[in-house]
Amino acid sequence: MGASGVRHGQSGQVQNIMLKFDSKTNEVIQDFKGKTLIKGETDGSSYPNGGLRGTHCAGGYLAVDTSSPIFLRGDTIFIPSALVSYYGAALDEKTPLLRANAALDKEASRLFAQLGLDTSSGVQTNIGLEQEIFLIPREEFYRRPDLQLTGRTLIGKNAARGQEMCDHYMAPLSSATSALACMQEIQDECWRLGIPLKTRHREVAPGQFEFAPLFGTNTTQIDQNLMVMQIIEEIAPKHGLAALLQEKPFNDVNGSGKHNNWSIATRDGVQVFDPEEFIAATGNEASFPVVMAAVVAAVDEHGDLMRCAIASPGNDFRLGACEAPPAIVSTYLGDDMTKYLEGFMNGADANYNPGKKTIDLGVREILPFQVPAEDRNRTSPFPYGGARFEFRAVGSAQNVSLVNTVLNTIVAEKFGQFADRIDAGEDPSAVAREALKKHWKVIFNGDNYCADNQKMLTESGVWRIDSGVEAIARLTDPKNIALFEKMGVLSKDECEARQDILHDHYTGTVEMEALVLVDMINQHIIPSVKKSGVGPLKELEACIPKLKDGVKAIHGAGSSYEKAKLARVLRLETMVDIRAVCDGAEEVVPAADWTLATYQELLFLDSHTVGGDAGPSFYDE
Repeated sequence: MGASGVRHGQSGQVQNIMLKFDSKTNEVIQDFKGKTLIKGETDGSSYPNGGLRGTHCAGGYLAVDTSSPIFLRGDTIFIPSALVSYYGAALDEKTPLLRANAALDKEASRLFAQLGLDTSSGVQTNIGLEQEIFLIPREEFYRRPDLQLTGRTLIGKNAARGQEMCDHYMAPLSSATSALACMQEIQDECWRLGIPLKTRHREVAPGQFEFAPLFGTNTTQIDQNLMVMQIIEEIAPKHGLAALLQEKPFNDVNGSGKHNNWSIATRDGVQVFDPEEFIAATGNEASFPVVMAAVVAAVDEHGDLMRCAIASPGNDFRLGACEAPPAIVSTYLGDDMTKYLEGFMNGADANYNPGKKTIDLGVREILPFQVPAEDRNRTSPFPYGGARFEFRAVGSAQNVSLVNTVLNTIVAEKFGQFADRIDAGEDPSAVAREALKKHWKVIFNGDNYCADNQKMLTESGVWRIDSGVEAIARLTDPKNIALFEKMGVLSKDECEARQDILHDHYTGTVEMEALVLVDMINQHIIPSVKKSGVGPLKELEACIPKLKDGVKAIHGAGSSYEKAKLARVLRLETMVDIRAVCDGAEEVVPAADWTLATYQELLFLDSHTVGGDAGPSFYDE
């Protein structure tokens, strides 16, 4: 498989053959019983568990998740399941998500019924996950120990060409390389599992591509996305490629995200974030702004948890640069929606009439056409548009269960608070207006990359947590433990366990990167410098004890949190400085003496690989 680094939260799979022997006749008997499908037992202590399990109390228990389809691949039936301890503590990502789904269903049904909607079918959240990846030549992948073991390049001088010309984004998927045939086979394999990848295209950075599926319920989409990532990594080697899912495998070009398009609907199909449809279904002009007020309040109050949910190691280098939003949690609503909510907040009863702009190109071959009210704001972490919110800050390698657990939990709490006050006799519009006035600061439609805007948002009190390590630590803040316990999603012990797991994952990632960098300097860069007789030899030799001392300091720290804080310093300060020394060496060492694959060799499939595959054979089946 093509390595993508070490990803936390991916699927665990145990494959059992369904047979036994008749003890009397010694004949093989098919042993395919219903009880085998609905529950199971395994070792729960060997997974990252944050102390919820140990070798002396190791039981882990599986129960089928009926919200996510069972599927067949090859000779194996795959059964999406929850994994919990002997005492019912969640050892997985799925159980908290299912609890959050239940909380949202309960509280949304209450509030929507008060607003005039028939909620007898129940309420669910739907998501669509845009999966970005890099595809690189496999032979060059084998010449990069950092890519093989960590999923990202720890050193590497920029190529003379990057993404300056914007010539890769949406460019033709040419058959001149194997990338197109690889993507076609990935789509075909996914389709055989009932996973429709609707869209494929090139992305902004050289060597970067994207798949996008049809929308579906969150548990189904998440389970399918885990299989999509697995299939991408399995298919790529068949085409002479390695697939990189890590968020920032290359410096100074775009990183990869997994935009989490999130919406709420009744199970009979009413789209809650479609103002026209929701107002028509409720018969209540105030229903839509009430719902939007609750979402705005949730984002403002619990932006720390949203930031926590996307605090993966790869996002350290992605957030705030090259199309990824900064680590400041605001929401973009668009000018028309903002104006409408502002009028509602100030007591107006005006209807939402989004402006539709007509574009006339002035040529007879193309008729005038309309564009929607909402523009696209790629600098916002949580923009609204197209009857959904797009959580753009999510990392490409993530299991997005925690992301959607957080979104559902924080919005469910606000729905419940609104419903409680309405039950007590308050007017729904008055409740919503009060919330909008209190939380209006989190709405921002401008450029989130602008330093002045970032300063303004920070000073306004919007959540800003630049450090992923500190963001993870928000899981055990008393405010957030109280929230999760109140909504029945996570207990205090489960929050503490998850925080330790995420901090340990961060620390382990950095330690691997540091040790790989030691090897690369000793085994590749220093020998290349010595052979060529040019380059910063003394500076390179001085880098080794710095890296080893940094790792030693991490080992000597007490808690998982303290280890992660030291790891962040090692990664974002010491290793960044050492990278500059290594890249300086690459700049002067002759190409014939440099043994590591360069950015030029890694990123440019179109100009650095032999012709592509003959064609997708599966079309002839």
